[in-house]
Amino acid sequence: MKLNFRKVGTGEPLLILHGLFGSSDNWQTVARGLADKYSCYLIDQRNHGLSPHDDSMDYNAMSNDLKEFVEDQHLNTVHILGHSMGGKTAMTFAASFPHLVKKLIIVDIGPKSYPPHHGQIFKGFRSVDLLSVKSRKEADEQLSKEVSDFGIRQFMLKNLNRNGDSFEWRINLDYIEKNVSEIGKPLDKDALFEGEALFIGGKKSDYIDIEDHPLIRHHFPESHVEMIEGAGHWVHAEKPKELMNSVLSFLS
Repeated sequence: MKLNFRKVGTGEPLLILHGLFGSSDNWQTVARGLADKYSCYLIDQRNHGLSPHDDSMDYNAMSNDLKEFVEDQHLNTVHILGHSMGGKTAMTFAASFPHLVKKLIIVDIGPKSYPPHHGQIFKGFRSVDLLSVKSRKEADEQLSKEVSDFGIRQFMLKNLNRNGDSFEWRINLDYIEKNVSEIGKPLDKDALFEGEALFIGGKKSDYIDIEDHPLIRHHFPESHVEMIEGAGHWVHAEKPKELMNSVLSFLS
Protein backbone atom coordinates (compact mmCIF):
# COMPACT_ATOMS: atom_id res chain seq x y z
CA MET A 1 0.00 0.00 0.00
CA LYS A 2 1.27 3.46 -0.92
CA LEU A 3 1.04 5.55 2.25
CA ASN A 4 0.50 9.29 2.29
CA PHE A 5 3.29 11.25 3.97
CA ARG A 6 4.95 14.62 4.35
CA LYS A 7 8.66 15.25 4.81
CA VAL A 8 10.24 17.89 7.05
CA GLY A 9 13.94 18.61 7.62
CA THR A 10 17.28 17.18 6.50
CA GLY A 11 19.60 14.53 7.88
CA GLU A 12 19.19 10.88 8.82
CA PRO A 13 15.68 9.56 8.14
CA LEU A 14 13.26 9.38 11.07
CA LEU A 15 9.86 7.81 10.38
CA ILE A 16 7.06 9.07 12.66
CA LEU A 17 3.89 7.01 13.11
CA HIS A 18 0.70 8.35 14.72
CA GLY A 19 -1.74 6.42 16.90
CA LEU A 20 -5.33 5.23 16.47
CA PHE A 21 -7.69 7.95 15.08
CA GLY A 22 -4.62 10.13 14.41
CA SER A 23 -2.75 11.31 11.34
CA SER A 24 0.54 12.83 10.30
CA ASP A 25 -0.85 16.25 11.25
CA ASN A 26 -0.65 15.36 14.95
CA TRP A 27 3.17 15.26 14.91
CA GLN A 28 4.04 18.44 13.01
CA THR A 29 5.22 20.33 16.11
CA VAL A 30 7.60 17.56 17.13
CA ALA A 31 8.84 17.11 13.55
CA ARG A 32 9.65 20.80 13.23
CA GLY A 33 11.62 20.58 16.46
CA LEU A 34 13.69 17.70 15.09
CA ALA A 35 14.02 18.98 11.53
CA ASP A 36 17.43 20.61 12.01
CA LYS A 37 19.04 17.22 12.49
CA TYR A 38 16.71 14.65 10.92
CA SER A 39 14.62 14.11 7.81
CA CYS A 40 11.26 13.47 9.44
CA TYR A 41 8.80 11.42 7.42
CA LEU A 42 5.32 11.98 8.88
CA ILE A 43 3.27 9.02 7.71
CA ASP A 44 -0.47 8.38 7.58
CA GLN A 45 -1.03 4.72 8.38
CA ARG A 46 -3.61 2.74 6.41
CA ASN A 47 -7.25 3.68 7.08
CA HIS A 48 -6.07 7.01 8.52
CA GLY A 49 -5.39 10.49 7.19
CA LEU A 50 -4.99 10.59 3.42
CA SER A 51 -3.72 7.03 3.08
CA PRO A 52 -5.85 4.39 1.33
CA HIS A 53 -8.54 2.40 3.12
CA ASP A 54 -8.37 -1.37 3.32
CA ASP A 55 -10.25 -4.12 5.14
CA SER A 56 -7.02 -5.52 6.56
CA MET A 57 -5.52 -3.67 9.51
CA ASP A 58 -3.41 -6.03 11.57
CA TYR A 59 0.12 -5.12 12.60
CA ASN A 60 1.77 -7.40 10.04
CA ALA A 61 -0.07 -5.56 7.25
CA MET A 62 0.90 -2.15 8.67
CA SER A 63 4.50 -3.31 9.11
CA ASN A 64 4.62 -4.43 5.49
CA ASP A 65 3.23 -1.03 4.45
CA LEU A 66 6.19 0.52 6.20
CA LYS A 67 8.67 -1.77 4.47
CA GLU A 68 7.19 -0.80 1.11
CA PHE A 69 7.50 2.86 2.11
CA VAL A 70 11.20 2.47 3.03
CA GLU A 71 11.88 0.75 -0.29
CA ASP A 72 9.94 3.33 -2.32
CA GLN A 73 11.87 6.18 -0.67
CA HIS A 74 15.19 4.36 -1.29
CA LEU A 75 16.12 4.48 2.38
CA ASN A 76 18.78 2.10 3.65
CA THR A 77 18.26 2.23 7.41
CA VAL A 78 15.91 4.41 9.43
CA HIS A 79 15.11 5.56 12.92
CA ILE A 80 11.46 4.99 13.82
CA LEU A 81 9.25 6.79 16.33
CA GLY A 82 5.78 5.39 16.92
CA HIS A 83 3.02 6.49 19.30
CA SER A 84 0.37 4.11 20.64
CA MET A 85 -0.91 2.08 17.66
CA GLY A 86 2.00 3.48 15.67
CA GLY A 87 4.31 2.19 18.38
CA LYS A 88 2.97 -1.34 17.93
CA THR A 89 3.49 -1.00 14.17
CA ALA A 90 7.05 0.19 14.82
CA MET A 91 7.75 -2.71 17.20
CA THR A 92 6.45 -5.24 14.68
CA PHE A 93 8.48 -3.65 11.89
CA ALA A 94 11.69 -3.60 13.94
CA ALA A 95 11.29 -7.26 14.92
CA SER A 96 10.41 -8.28 11.35
CA PHE A 97 13.04 -6.21 9.51
CA PRO A 98 15.79 -5.44 12.05
CA HIS A 99 18.34 -4.78 9.31
CA LEU A 100 16.36 -1.68 8.30
CA VAL A 101 16.17 -0.11 11.77
CA LYS A 102 18.94 1.91 13.43
CA LYS A 103 17.14 3.03 16.58
CA LEU A 104 13.59 2.52 17.79
CA ILE A 105 11.50 4.96 19.85
CA ILE A 106 8.13 3.89 21.26
CA VAL A 107 5.83 6.46 22.87
CA ASP A 108 3.35 5.37 25.56
CA ILE A 109 2.60 1.82 24.51
CA GLY A 110 4.02 -1.55 25.48
CA PRO A 111 4.21 -4.93 23.72
CA LYS A 112 1.41 -6.34 25.90
CA SER A 113 -2.28 -6.82 25.09
CA TYR A 114 -4.69 -3.91 25.65
CA PRO A 115 -8.45 -4.53 25.93
CA PRO A 116 -10.76 -2.45 23.71
CA HIS A 117 -11.46 0.83 25.50
CA HIS A 118 -12.53 3.31 22.83
CA GLY A 119 -16.29 2.87 23.08
CA GLN A 120 -17.00 6.50 23.96
CA ILE A 121 -14.81 7.74 21.11
CA PHE A 122 -16.75 5.63 18.62
CA LYS A 123 -20.04 6.89 20.10
CA GLY A 124 -18.74 10.40 19.61
CA PHE A 125 -17.89 9.86 15.96
CA ARG A 126 -21.30 8.28 15.37
CA SER A 127 -23.11 11.14 17.14
CA VAL A 128 -22.20 13.65 14.44
CA ASP A 129 -24.80 13.90 11.67
CA LEU A 130 -22.43 14.35 8.74
CA LEU A 131 -25.24 15.13 6.28
CA SER A 132 -26.70 17.97 8.32
CA VAL A 133 -23.75 19.79 9.91
CA LYS A 134 -22.72 22.96 8.10
CA SER A 135 -19.50 23.74 9.94
CA ARG A 136 -16.86 22.34 12.23
CA LYS A 137 -18.41 24.35 15.04
CA GLU A 138 -21.71 22.52 14.57
CA ALA A 139 -19.88 19.20 14.44
CA ASP A 140 -18.10 20.05 17.69
CA GLU A 141 -21.42 20.96 19.34
CA GLN A 142 -22.88 17.58 18.39
CA LEU A 143 -19.72 15.75 19.41
CA SER A 144 -19.65 17.45 22.81
CA LYS A 145 -22.80 15.58 23.85
CA GLU A 146 -20.74 12.36 23.92
CA VAL A 147 -17.17 13.63 24.44
CA SER A 148 -16.82 16.35 27.07
CA ASP A 149 -13.04 16.82 26.81
CA PHE A 150 -12.28 19.72 24.45
CA GLY A 151 -8.79 18.49 23.58
CA ILE A 152 -10.01 15.02 22.61
CA ARG A 153 -12.78 16.55 20.49
CA GLN A 154 -10.26 18.71 18.62
CA PHE A 155 -8.12 15.63 18.04
CA MET A 156 -11.14 13.74 16.67
CA LEU A 157 -12.25 16.66 14.50
CA LYS A 158 -8.93 16.63 12.65
CA ASN A 159 -10.48 13.66 10.85
CA LEU A 160 -13.40 15.75 9.59
CA ASN A 161 -13.20 16.52 5.87
CA ARG A 162 -15.54 18.59 3.73
CA ASN A 163 -16.79 16.72 0.66
CA GLY A 164 -18.81 19.09 -1.50
CA ASP A 165 -21.78 20.32 0.53
CA SER A 166 -21.37 17.75 3.31
CA PHE A 167 -18.72 16.36 5.59
CA GLU A 168 -17.11 12.94 5.94
CA TRP A 169 -14.65 11.24 8.25
CA ARG A 170 -11.23 10.61 6.71
CA ILE A 171 -10.65 7.49 8.78
CA ASN A 172 -12.17 4.15 7.79
CA LEU A 173 -14.47 4.32 10.81
CA ASP A 174 -16.65 1.29 10.00
CA TYR A 175 -13.76 -1.10 9.63
CA ILE A 176 -11.78 0.25 12.58
CA GLU A 177 -14.79 -0.02 14.90
CA LYS A 178 -15.60 -3.54 13.72
CA ASN A 179 -12.03 -4.76 14.14
CA VAL A 180 -10.69 -2.60 16.96
CA SER A 181 -9.61 -5.72 18.88
CA GLU A 182 -6.77 -6.09 16.35
CA ILE A 183 -5.30 -2.81 17.59
CA GLY A 184 -5.01 -4.10 21.15
CA LYS A 185 -3.28 -7.37 20.32
CA PRO A 186 0.13 -8.05 21.88
CA LEU A 187 3.40 -8.34 20.03
CA ASP A 188 4.08 -11.88 18.82
CA LYS A 189 5.67 -13.84 21.66
CA ASP A 190 8.79 -14.60 19.59
CA ALA A 191 9.28 -11.04 18.32
CA LEU A 192 12.77 -9.73 19.05
CA PHE A 193 14.71 -6.57 18.22
CA GLU A 194 18.24 -6.46 19.58
CA GLY A 195 19.04 -2.90 18.51
CA GLU A 196 18.80 0.17 20.72
CA ALA A 197 15.27 1.07 21.78
CA LEU A 198 13.75 3.79 23.95
CA PHE A 199 10.27 3.55 25.48
CA ILE A 200 8.86 6.91 26.54
CA GLY A 201 5.77 6.96 28.73
CA GLY A 202 3.63 9.63 30.33
CA LYS A 203 3.67 9.42 34.12
CA LYS A 204 -0.06 10.22 34.22
CA SER A 205 -0.81 7.47 31.71
CA ASP A 206 -1.48 3.84 32.55
CA TYR A 207 -0.24 2.44 29.24
CA ILE A 208 3.23 1.57 30.61
CA ASP A 209 3.56 0.33 34.20
CA ILE A 210 6.64 -0.79 36.11
CA GLU A 211 5.30 -4.35 35.78
CA ASP A 212 5.64 -4.05 32.00
CA HIS A 213 9.42 -3.52 32.04
CA PRO A 214 10.40 -7.24 32.04
CA LEU A 215 8.20 -7.89 28.99
CA ILE A 216 9.67 -4.87 27.22
CA ARG A 217 13.20 -6.16 27.89
CA HIS A 218 12.17 -9.65 26.73
CA HIS A 219 11.36 -8.31 23.26
CA PHE A 220 13.84 -5.42 23.29
CA PRO A 221 16.87 -6.42 25.41
CA GLU A 222 18.78 -3.20 24.60
CA SER A 223 15.93 -0.93 25.67
CA HIS A 224 15.31 1.46 28.52
CA VAL A 225 12.20 3.28 29.71
CA GLU A 226 11.78 6.98 30.46
CA MET A 227 8.67 8.47 32.03
CA ILE A 228 7.80 12.14 31.43
CA GLU A 229 6.35 14.07 34.35
CA GLY A 230 2.98 15.71 33.83
CA ALA A 231 2.19 13.84 30.62
CA GLY A 232 -0.66 11.45 29.95
CA HIS A 233 -1.08 9.29 26.87
CA TRP A 234 -0.75 12.24 24.47
CA VAL A 235 2.87 12.93 25.39
CA HIS A 236 3.63 14.75 22.12
CA ALA A 237 0.75 17.20 22.67
CA GLU A 238 1.14 17.69 26.43
CA LYS A 239 4.93 17.79 26.80
CA PRO A 240 6.42 18.27 23.31
CA LYS A 241 9.68 19.89 24.47
CA GLU A 242 10.40 17.17 27.00
CA LEU A 243 9.63 14.52 24.39
CA MET A 244 11.90 16.17 21.83
CA ASN A 245 14.72 16.40 24.36
CA SER A 246 14.45 12.67 25.12
CA VAL A 247 14.37 11.80 21.42
CA LEU A 248 17.35 14.00 20.52
CA SER A 249 19.41 12.71 23.44
CA PHE A 250 18.70 9.09 22.50
CA LEU A 251 19.33 9.47 18.78
CA SER A 252 22.55 11.42 19.22
